[in-house]
Amino acid sequence: MKLKTKKAAAKRFSFTATGKVKFKRANKRHCLGNKTAARKLKLRSAGYIFEGDVRHVEKCMPYGSN
Repeated sequence: MKLKTKKAAAKRFSFTATGKVKFKRANKRHCLGNKTAARKLKLRSAGYIFEGDVRHVEKCMPYGSN
């Protein structure tokens, strides 16, 4: 039986070639005039999910990790 991908997870996470899970930082969509330039600069960089949570994301995206 085919499994459905959780679309909420698919929009938020992506897999690297080595199997790590990448995500984009939050808080960079609106009200940018109130945030400092340094804060916005740090929000630019992507992050990697903690190894303990990778399994949960893989369950949500059964075909994304291949």
